[in-house]
Amino acid sequence: MQSILWNSADSRRYVGKFERTSSESGRRRDFFGLFVDNLIDRIAPCPWPSSSGSSALLHAVKPEYRHGLYTLEERQRRDATGWTTVQGVLAPVQFAVFLVSLGLVLNYLLLGRGYEIATVSVILKTGVLYTIMITGSIWEKEVFGKYLFAPAFFWEDAVSMLVIGLHTAYLAAVLLDWGSANDRMYLALAAYATYLLNAAQFVLKLRAARLEKPLAVSQGFVEGGTG
Repeated sequence: MQSILWNSADSRRYVGKFERTSSESGRRRDFFGLFVDNLIDRIAPCPWPSSSGSSALLHAVKPEYRHGLYTLEERQRRDATGWTTVQGVLAPVQFAVFLVSLGLVLNYLLLGRGYEIATVSVILKTGVLYTIMITGSIWEKEVFGKYLFAPAFFWEDAVSMLVIGLHTAYLAAVLLDWGSANDRMYLALAAYATYLLNAAQFVLKLRAARLEKPLAVSQGFVEGGTG
């Protein structure tokens, strides 16, 4: 009987030690898993963490955690500022001007007619570009706190600098009479090619933002607690 009691007590101690060891091992695995997830997020950031093999979303417990492009506060600022509407209006306007100008530039290069109207169209396109870039910088400052190169739009802003540089080079070529008429039109085409790339970047990024859900909503969080 004493042997049985002793064995029972010894078993309880063994089980308790095993549970503590398992708990410590679980904490170590959780820490290691979180470390790996954060490393993946830095190497391969993605609007949807699960798409890049990351489970960092599962570890997030704070509403301000960045999920996709925006934190909750950034999303609220984006929805509240009037500059969001300005950007939404200017983007299609610029694209329409681009299509008309592209047609005029190609018409001149193919047929050799209409240089003046093609030049005016590129200058107009450049003016709209400057307008959307300036207002976009203001929008970025209001939403992300930086005029340019906020992490969420870093590569879009980087390509935008190339777009502005080529458009500005075209203006300089026209004003200073650099190169031939054909040279200037090919420079305009190069500027337009980078503009299309940049526009595609923004369309894909903003589509991702529209599809994503705020983390606090998807996790059931509300201010001050859970919903």
